[in-house]
Amino acid sequence: MGCFHRVVFISFVYFSSPLFLDVTTTDAIGDVGSSYVSGPYFEPDFDPLLYRFGTPGVVVDNETREDCTLVKVDSVNRDGVLLEMVQLLTDLDLVISKSYISSDVFHVTDQMGRKLTDPSLPEFIQRALVPCQRPGGNGPSPRFTTCLGNVVGPGGPDVSDCAALEFTVHDRPGLLSSITQVLADNGCHVASGQAWTHSGRAAGVLYVTTAGGGAAAEAAPAPSRWEHIEGLVDAVMGAREKLTGERHWVSMSAPVEGRVHTERRLHQLMHDDRDYESGPAATPVDEEHFSMGDKAATTARLARRVETRVSIESWEERGYAVVKMTSRDRPKLLFDTVCALTDMHYVVFHATVGSQGPLAIQEYYIRHKDGRTVDSNAERQKVSRCLVAAVERRASHGAKVEVRAADRSGLLSDFTRMLREHGLSLLRVELKRRKDETVGTFYLVTDAGGEVRAEALHAVRARVGKVGISFEVAKDAPGWPPVRKTSVPAPPAEAAPAVATPAAPPAAEGQERPRSSLGSLLWSHLGKLSNNFGYIKS
Repeated sequence: MGCFHRVVFISFVYFSSPLFLDVTTTDAIGDVGSSYVSGPYFEPDFDPLLYRFGTPGVVVDNETREDCTLVKVDSVNRDGVLLEMVQLLTDLDLVISKSYISSDVFHVTDQMGRKLTDPSLPEFIQRALVPCQRPGGNGPSPRFTTCLGNVVGPGGPDVSDCAALEFTVHDRPGLLSSITQVLADNGCHVASGQAWTHSGRAAGVLYVTTAGGGAAAEAAPAPSRWEHIEGLVDAVMGAREKLTGERHWVSMSAPVEGRVHTERRLHQLMHDDRDYESGPAATPVDEEHFSMGDKAATTARLARRVETRVSIESWEERGYAVVKMTSRDRPKLLFDTVCALTDMHYVVFHATVGSQGPLAIQEYYIRHKDGRTVDSNAERQKVSRCLVAAVERRASHGAKVEVRAADRSGLLSDFTRMLREHGLSLLRVELKRRKDETVGTFYLVTDAGGEVRAEALHAVRARVGKVGISFEVAKDAPGWPPVRKTSVPAPPAEAAPAVATPAAPPAAEGQERPRSSLGSLLWSHLGKLSNNFGYIKS
């Protein structure tokens, strides 16, 4: 699709070709009643006031809200664009505290709870999301330094000079230590990467260069060298898996431009490994959390441990599946949910997300790419399990420690070996390369899965300090201050009749029902949710 131009219609509009109109929220940037094309379907009884074709762009509004910045992305509709938006904002270390996905409006702050004031940010987001806006047509987007000091470009940190080792395997103590030891013994250096564990399974993506790392790295070895190393890692994993009957998978690929975003790739690996199959079926949500009832009535329930819950209903009249989710609020929650829906080939047409205290609340109106909803009970169960797994993979358990050291060959191997020798295992790992330094975040438990005692952490700190590794127990993520709420403008009165919920039973045969437009239904429902929700920490 090419560039758009703005057109205004005063009367109702009907099209013979399939289009779909979504309404922007009235509190987004003060553009009351505006709407734009954002999907491949058209609802024939939708009654637009304004129909806008706008040049793809980004608007950053610091005036409407006192407590956050509104980022509105007006983009060309294409497959996966929502995930790209959420992924980019997450990579920029921004907190998406509330979102209206009908209108691609995101309420954001930086990790310290501050508004966005860097004037180069809108241009960076626009060039990253819209290739035709980049110099030279498809040139690279400029780099941007986040509030936490991370340097961000399209797709995240530059790993184009690295080979990628990917694996899925049964989790066990010392797993990462064994893998990195093989790499170190064969002259390879782990420049960056991540590894996750969930439901007894482990997945990892490690970016590897030849010994030396960084600017000191030698020329990349021939493909046969990578194949040889892949075989060695596979043998280390397979030696145990043959005894237990567990499955495993290993792949090592040569350096290449345009790799899949690392965290999205981890979601794909764990989904393909079927980590969602373990455990009981997802618990349905408590519908009271989606009502306009007194929030104080839910305080007692929220005080206990918050589990991830999912309900999926069919809105047959409109051809949607309505996904409702509740879970503990945490960073990158929205990204993980949208990843799961995108990789299962569902399109998000409308959504709203927010929170009640520690509880994050999400509601999505989705269809499959081929136009189907979630038709069967078996499919609903699978989608529910996949969404729960996507949320739980990144759930923060164990002692969080932050490590910093001069980048050198064998660093990760040495550090993980010391952890292993102290009876500690890894639940989640994130390793980054910053100039001549390596910075890592590790979540630790004992080999038996228990809580790590302070004495063990002190012992590890003393030992790794002797080899130049800084080891600090991390506190909670910076920021996350209580958000001071401002009023939310109500939708236009004529667009807010009584709410018709997706679960409402159809009228009796032959009975005349009043017709409500999709716009008015969503205005009313999303407005209700918006006023009832606080802000998530995605």
